[in-house]
Amino acid sequence: MSDSQKSGPAPSWWSRPADPAQPPPQTGADAPATPAPDPDPAPAAGQAPGFAGEPPAGPRYDPWGARPLQVADDEGVPRRAGASVWQLAVFGLVIALLAGGVGGWLGILAERRTGTRLELPQAAVDTKGRAPDSVAGIAATALPGVVTLHVSSGEGGGTGTGFVLDEQGHILTNNHVVADAKDITVTFSTGESVTAELVGRDSGYDLAVVKVTGVRGLRPLALGNSENVRVGDPVVAIGAPFDLSNTVTAGIISATGRPITAGGDKGNGSDISYVDALQTDAPINPGNSGGPLLDSRARVIGINSAIRGADKGDDDGDRTRQSGSIGLGFAIPVNQGKRVAEELIRTGHATHPVIGVTLDMQYKGDGARVDAKGEDGKPAVVAGGPGARAGIRPGDVITKVDGVRVHGGDELIIKIRAHRPGDHLSLTVLREGQERTLDVVLGSASGS
Repeated sequence: MSDSQKSGPAPSWWSRPADPAQPPPQTGADAPATPAPDPDPAPAAGQAPGFAGEPPAGPRYDPWGARPLQVADDEGVPRRAGASVWQLAVFGLVIALLAGGVGGWLGILAERRTGTRLELPQAAVDTKGRAPDSVAGIAATALPGVVTLHVSSGEGGGTGTGFVLDEQGHILTNNHVVADAKDITVTFSTGESVTAELVGRDSGYDLAVVKVTGVRGLRPLALGNSENVRVGDPVVAIGAPFDLSNTVTAGIISATGRPITAGGDKGNGSDISYVDALQTDAPINPGNSGGPLLDSRARVIGINSAIRGADKGDDDGDRTRQSGSIGLGFAIPVNQGKRVAEELIRTGHATHPVIGVTLDMQYKGDGARVDAKGEDGKPAVVAGGPGARAGIRPGDVITKVDGVRVHGGDELIIKIRAHRPGDHLSLTVLREGQERTLDVVLGSASGS
């Protein structure tokens, strides 16, 4: 620092208050004239530029005073100059904590909002219907006419399926569903349940008709023609497997004219069903019995009736039949079902076409052999019956029906029952090593 700077007067804002010992300023006429202040005076020697000897506005610094030390900001507003470092640190820490807390809360809120609004890509609602010949279209058409039957009997209860035949409330199902039933409850696809009464049943065809009353809006199913069915045709089955109502399955026709027998005792012929069946791989399980087998136009072409289960054995060689579909289901052709249903509704009974002969069901050869004698010592060929008029004799072996080979007595019965009483059949007969063709007009017998 130079000597001139040391000897110069101290800046006025460092000066102490005025010394009270100094004489007061003169006033009155003797007072020297005061020159007008220079609007922009030049600083005195040794005085800092910009100061005229008066303290600037607001306190700056007083090293001798007892007042709190203050400094003025750039705008002249006083502030505390003595704030300690730790106060500033605490203040900064508080601000940091607040900022962190607010930031964290905002982050959580953003995350929640983001999670709530998360939307994965999804197709729009499709209000269009399905093609009528698709499985969905067939099901939509047929389901209102399909019902589930819950049956109680003296030995317990069971579940089956049926479908509406007409607006009078007649419903077709299998005989084995309602046989020996005490109470029958019918449940529609809408969930409505009503009590049904048995109209008639026939064990030989495994068909039965029940009737409901007081139900509005019945939706009968259209009946197709089983003569038009071909192997490979697509089909849809509807039923209540294991009491799962309105179950829809799909497949194809695997075979036609498949001879099957079901139920009863073959030893005495009681309650045996003989069916020239449609075979399908559409899954059919217990509870599907009596349900419709539908073609691509939602028309009934068959009544689901039987399945072939898988055999399973143990180490002892005992074999049992495993329940459940293995792709071998069988349906009664609708042409047969229609005729039997009409008879059951009209009379409560069905008629069976017959040729009037007794067959040897123990015959092991190929074909169906006419027995040497009938039941209870009666003739094996009924006198005056259809077979007798056609020229059939005891011991003849029938090998074909309308040119289609039969391999046993069951198959002959099945082929005959696929027709109506009064139909004409051509039978190929093997007699004494010679084949001959006989024409038969089918007779009629009352069914069970």
